[in-house]
Amino acid sequence: MLAPKTFAAAMTACLSLVALPAAGAPSTLTDFNINIPCKKFVLTNGLTVIVHEDHKAPVVAVDLWYHVGSKNERVGKTGFAHLFEHLLFTGSEHLKGEGDQRAFYEAMERIGAADANGTTNPDRTDFFETVPTNALDVALWIESDRMGHLLGTIDRARLDQQRGVVQNEKRQNENQPYGKVWELIMRGTAPAGHPYSWTTIGSMEDLNAASLEDVQNWFKTYYGAANLVLVLAGDIDTATAHRKAEQYFGELRPGPPVARYQAWIPQMRGTRRETISDRVPQARVYEVWSVPPYGEPDTVYLELVSDVLGSGKTSRLYKRLVYDEQLATDVSVWLWPREISGLFCIQVTARPGGDLGRIERAIVEELARLLSKGPTAAELERSKAQRFAAFVRSTERVGGIGGKADILAMNETFRGSPEFYQTILNYQRTAKLRDLWSAARRWLTDDVYVLEVQPYPSYESAGSTIDRSHLPAPGVPAGCDSPSSSERAWRMA
Repeated sequence: MLAPKTFAAAMTACLSLVALPAAGAPSTLTDFNINIPCKKFVLTNGLTVIVHEDHKAPVVAVDLWYHVGSKNERVGKTGFAHLFEHLLFTGSEHLKGEGDQRAFYEAMERIGAADANGTTNPDRTDFFETVPTNALDVALWIESDRMGHLLGTIDRARLDQQRGVVQNEKRQNENQPYGKVWELIMRGTAPAGHPYSWTTIGSMEDLNAASLEDVQNWFKTYYGAANLVLVLAGDIDTATAHRKAEQYFGELRPGPPVARYQAWIPQMRGTRRETISDRVPQARVYEVWSVPPYGEPDTVYLELVSDVLGSGKTSRLYKRLVYDEQLATDVSVWLWPREISGLFCIQVTARPGGDLGRIERAIVEELARLLSKGPTAAELERSKAQRFAAFVRSTERVGGIGGKADILAMNETFRGSPEFYQTILNYQRTAKLRDLWSAARRWLTDDVYVLEVQPYPSYESAGSTIDRSHLPAPGVPAGCDSPSSSERAWRMA
């Protein structure tokens, strides 16, 4: 338990993140402003460093965002970004490993690190850990060593081992209920060759074909200092962070310039429909639209729209399908705001034996009602409050997925400024009913991908009464009348 003085200091530090409204101003949740103060500097090799001071606890979050993901791959060479994430956990030239991930995790366990992990998505590869302040040098040594001194450890045996791990992960994911859905959604919402038309984990064929030279070229192209954002958040000051970043990362190569995609929203013409059968207990339908990328005003408005439709038990689709008509057991509506285009998704799971046709008709009716009249003022305010509260909760942590370090890294990587989250918050705060209505009418049109997942039919074979010990005897051939000679002559004439 904190001593009273320490507790008061902690509360003061926490409240400094939230600017209270001026006296006499409305005191609704959306009147508050959240600030994650930070400093940004760039090393001579191009590495971007962002520092956020938070001295409530003696820990520092280390978050590294390499601006490379599966959208940087190409047809026939998919799965490389995720495969390389695995390879970075297997040790480096000075942190010796046996080809598995024990070297990294054992080193992190010895210093008491928390949340040590890595993730890959279509747009970036992220490595992160939260360490005690006195162990920060260990974390920076490890991260800089596997960034700058990795190629000497990657041989055919190590590549084959991690290739097998990734392929087993792919099998496990696809063998889960509804496990093949996202491969179909990615392919169904983007044309062939679009950088979002394949999944991050890639195809078995491409993983099998990945050569040692392919992996080495991937590292040389994308794992240079100029393609990295390093965030240090927590019990550290800017001067110390600058000195340590120079000490551990300053010597590393910049890497070549990396080509970047601009916004590229796939255009679907009309409704695309696909139906599959899977080993699932309940039928499910997905309806997916292509929408603008992360940080655009319409993207923010559509996130609020998704709350109106499916966030909480009083949302329109949840209330109608689960409570009122009892056609479904679950409703989810969300927006995935990727770097060059996003996806808006409605997912509804039918009751056992339920009718997806009735569910789809209800979705169409509720969307038509929303597009005709827009949301209500109460729905808008509730969505704003939910979004604001979720952001406040995320800023209570310095590290981990969605923590303050993650927020700063994402906005610097995708929008060129760690403070860009303020722009998004402002879009949320000032959103009007007409903004949501207009965005929904612009993007939630008939250009939609619809995927139905049906349980396997419960067919059963009938009991057999056939004697298969020998062939059955043929029956008596039926008789037939031959044509007369005059008839044959007439037909041949």
